[in-house]
Amino acid sequence: MNETPHALSSSRTLWDLVTRRAALSPDRPLFLQDDRPGGRTLTFGALRARAERVAAGLYVMGVHPGTVVAWQLPTRIETVLLSFALARLGAVQTPVIPFYRERETGFALRESRAEFFAVPGEWRGFDHAEMARRLGAKGVFEAYGDLPDGDPSVLPPPPADGTAVRWIYWTSGTTSDPKGVLHTDRSLIAGGSCLAHALRPSGDDVGSIAFPYAHIGGPDYTVMLLLYGFPAVLFEQFALPDALESYRRHGVTMAGGSTAFYSMFLAEQRKRPGAPVVPTLRLLAGGGAPKPPELYHAVVREMGVQLTHGYGMTEVPMITMGAPDDTPELLATTEGRPPEGMEIRIVDGEVRLRGEAVCQGYLDPGQTAEAFDEEGFLRTGDLGHVTATGHLVLTGRLKDVIIRKGENISAQEIEDLLHRHPAVGDVAVIGLPDAARGELVCAVVEQPPGAEPLTLATATAHLRAEGLSVHKLPERLEVVDALPRGETLRKVLKYKLRERYSGE
Repeated sequence: MNETPHALSSSRTLWDLVTRRAALSPDRPLFLQDDRPGGRTLTFGALRARAERVAAGLYVMGVHPGTVVAWQLPTRIETVLLSFALARLGAVQTPVIPFYRERETGFALRESRAEFFAVPGEWRGFDHAEMARRLGAKGVFEAYGDLPDGDPSVLPPPPADGTAVRWIYWTSGTTSDPKGVLHTDRSLIAGGSCLAHALRPSGDDVGSIAFPYAHIGGPDYTVMLLLYGFPAVLFEQFALPDALESYRRHGVTMAGGSTAFYSMFLAEQRKRPGAPVVPTLRLLAGGGAPKPPELYHAVVREMGVQLTHGYGMTEVPMITMGAPDDTPELLATTEGRPPEGMEIRIVDGEVRLRGEAVCQGYLDPGQTAEAFDEEGFLRTGDLGHVTATGHLVLTGRLKDVIIRKGENISAQEIEDLLHRHPAVGDVAVIGLPDAARGELVCAVVEQPPGAEPLTLATATAHLRAEGLSVHKLPERLEVVDALPRGETLRKVLKYKLRERYSGE
């Protein structure tokens, strides 16, 4: 048997992909985790065998094809096994980020009508089982160390239809109201295939998952591992510099997650200039948040590794991705090119999408109707344009455009320019209500350790020197210890900044 990654990407379902990879390389490691002395390894063959036993245990509990099961679990081997056991059964699963509390978790349980809820018990000082009881969740069971177990002979046949909705993900919280996003096995396989074929990994690579596995990036990344047959290190709790020991021990070659992860690795590198922070590392990759061009250049220059950034969202886990052989200018200033099968259309400046990796819509039919245009393209709310080379450039969000005296101003343009100032570690530019101007431009800055205090005059002088038009200059500057961020890919939560400063 000699199936190629491209051939494997035609798998009808995720379970079909698991069985095909297990037959190809049963003894090769899939996941590595240093959560106990000596660490643990899950091979491709063990994923199939153990997930079937977990599926049998779930089946006896009453989880059948179509049963809605919510799970709120950290990034660990047991979580992967439970998720693929549910995929084997053909259940509908709704992952919930483990940092979510009553409001978000209760919303997910109610909206999805979950019949079972898997929790880790007490985790990082918080009792998830007790929260589940307070919320009145159905079918609560703990799945941190011990998983249901049974005889696979009781199982019904695996699901054959990869286009049925079997996944409900939740938007990541850059707005205050989450949405239940509907995915199929095929849309997740398509997203993971796009990522894999763009990054061009090999069987000799070692990846890493340092973000919550409950995020849409969990199956996205796992599909890449199943297609190319290489392992990844799982991090239940990710923090630098603590995690560096595992990166070095396992010889990680591919790391990342989002812009915030690049910045964290770069900060560690700057503690010991000239000594590679992870000697085997060759590539940082990710997406989910804008990447300032200066951050790209700093990573390549100071870390000596390549950085390829992409564009994705909960609704479409993989849209575009920078390729390792793109020019430095394209890697710094674009989000890469779309893969075959992903259609991008720009309508009045807005990026719209159609393709197999696009979700089926939302739990709320009204939200679905609003999200898709008459030709079936998803309205992303992102602004951008496509270059002559086919690369996508994002310029901001429809709701992130500041309208000052009738003129549209891109928040991202100002953020990218401010990132070039040495006294700026990270920045979010927002529009605030203003009686005279409609909105005023406010820059909220997080400074790096030891930086000189930043003033509005210094910031605007820098922007003028960078060539920014006068009508786009910020009228207000706020310096904070830390920008508010989501717990998944560490995106800045601008709505919280607007709430904080609108009343001042």
